[in-house]
Amino acid sequence: MTTKTKLYLGAAVIAVALAGSVSGLASQQAPAVAIDNDDIGGVVTGANGPEAGVWVIAETTDLPTRYAKMVVTDDQGRYLVPDLPKAKYKVWVRGYGLVDSPKVETEPGKQLNLKAVPAPNEAEAAKYYPAIYWYSMLKIPDASQFGKKEGEIPEKVKQTDWLNLMKNNGCVGCHQLGQLSTRTLPPGLGEYANHAEAWMRRIQAGQSGALMVNIVAGQLAGAPIKYFADWTQRVAKGELPKTKPTRPQGLERNIVVTTWDWGNPKKYLHDLIASDRRYPTVNAYGPVFGSPEYSTDVIPILDPKTHTVTDFKAPVRDADTPEGLGPGHAAMDKPLGPSPYWGEEKLYDTKVNNHNSMFDKKGRVWLAAAVRGPHNPDFCKKGSDHPSAKLFPLEETHRALTILDPKTMKYTFVDTCFQTHHLQFAYDANDTLWTSSGGGGGVVGWVNTKLFDETGDAAKSQGWTALILDTNGNGKRDDYVEPNQPVDPTKDKRIAQVFYAVMPSPVDGSIWGTLRASPGSIVRLDPGSNPPQTALAEIYNVPLPGFGPRGGDIDSQGVVWVSLASDTSAASTGASAKVRSTDPRRPAIIVRRAGRSTSIRGRASTASARTAPSRATTAGSTSTTRSGSARTCRCRRPTSWTGWSRSRTAR
Repeated sequence: MTTKTKLYLGAAVIAVALAGSVSGLASQQAPAVAIDNDDIGGVVTGANGPEAGVWVIAETTDLPTRYAKMVVTDDQGRYLVPDLPKAKYKVWVRGYGLVDSPKVETEPGKQLNLKAVPAPNEAEAAKYYPAIYWYSMLKIPDASQFGKKEGEIPEKVKQTDWLNLMKNNGCVGCHQLGQLSTRTLPPGLGEYANHAEAWMRRIQAGQSGALMVNIVAGQLAGAPIKYFADWTQRVAKGELPKTKPTRPQGLERNIVVTTWDWGNPKKYLHDLIASDRRYPTVNAYGPVFGSPEYSTDVIPILDPKTHTVTDFKAPVRDADTPEGLGPGHAAMDKPLGPSPYWGEEKLYDTKVNNHNSMFDKKGRVWLAAAVRGPHNPDFCKKGSDHPSAKLFPLEETHRALTILDPKTMKYTFVDTCFQTHHLQFAYDANDTLWTSSGGGGGVVGWVNTKLFDETGDAAKSQGWTALILDTNGNGKRDDYVEPNQPVDPTKDKRIAQVFYAVMPSPVDGSIWGTLRASPGSIVRLDPGSNPPQTALAEIYNVPLPGFGPRGGDIDSQGVVWVSLASDTSAASTGASAKVRSTDPRRPAIIVRRAGRSTSIRGRASTASARTAPSRATTAGSTSTTRSGSARTCRCRRPTSWTGWSRSRTAR
């Protein structure tokens, strides 16, 4: 079939087809599914007739890399897998309440009716539940267990702090807790006396073991171990999630998921990018670039038209650049303890440490990546005449900026004084690239990319600022007190933490960011006419019961949307006092400054894993190279990619 429009976006790992209403056809008698010579279509039936809201998966290994497409059946059990490359496919049915049907071999251009296979029991059905349903079985300490001087939980740790670390600002930030390999104890862990001992061994595994130990044994004094042990013991005894997922409904059934394998099982991908969000036709149908973060310097590049993967090994500028591993990083230079899968083998070996990338309007890829070792050049430091260094000198950074031109594969270094983590282009005439530091580093940095293109002068093109609150209320930036000092009514005050997510507004030129904490905050930065000297910040604390912001983005109306660890999301707008929320039960917090009103309001989260199968491989697989599920915030992304497309699921 011919797809009218297809836009590949480097966001989560799903492809969306919004083809008009399927439900309108549901009340009619189902005709045979019309297909083109590049489609596979048919009807899925079960013991009671048509099977609605189940996935049909078509997978092939005939192409240069493994390729799969997944669609959902309508109310009449009809499905259409569109726009398939010529190959032989294995096709099967997956759905909640079912087990995978036998795989049937076919080719595009053929009708294929399929039989769904009901799960023989609840335990078999639960193997297909999204991971979060299993992770929800983890018990949380009662509120009475917190705040005790002699308790097993550190006295200053609140219940929201605990949840924050168990969820998206801790464990779930990097792991899909609840899938088979985490809700069970893999044989590779070796012998252990009990589940608690096994968990102590598990959290030490690999080059990120130190990070896990710091959270579980450091910040929470080892208290989570007994809860994780209790969880896996109950799973081992046959306990199942109390809540069952529902099958996709309505528009969820119009989703088409496409996946390509493009990774190495010993590495991981943190992110990917396919276009410039400001100009989404940039790089249309072009290659998709991965960001492997700590795992490797090899950047995978997927061509979604030819289904081929090529690798580009990103260089560093200075030969003496050390690995981006060890103290100050989220991964160490060697395993803390043996992995149940890879033993003592060192898997991560990066120097570049490419965390995030963005396309510009010229079709170039800008990378948050290391250029050199951590020690900054003199223009960054105290005594420099650089406008930003005069106000806030910086001694070191572990990650700067680079540019990769896909047309020529030319790689350009942009040496920055400030730490980079996430990148976003502003909507201004200078195509300013704003960066976050990931939460540390003390400043928010930017590069005037127009000036850099004209001069090639990285020092002249960059700037940075601390986050300064106008606590004296005079509407301008003044001398400030440090974060650990009391408020002085005659001065401003600096915020210690800086952005994790960074979001330039398309409406008023402000820059928004998230501060990861419990409960955490959203910050609006007004750059002013001369940002190093004029930038002022406004901070909006997340209202309970919300807590734990991490990822965030801004829409075309200037409304900031932030994911929270509290199973809610928040929206904030600095343009007016209008509350952006669909949940009238949640009170808004209104903050006023110089006549401006800003509201932050929680909204019940609608995110779920119902819109895509939890994986497109064998049920129970622990593969890190495939995925068909969407994640709001993720530290370790699976090494497969899908695109969003506008198509149809049935005619």
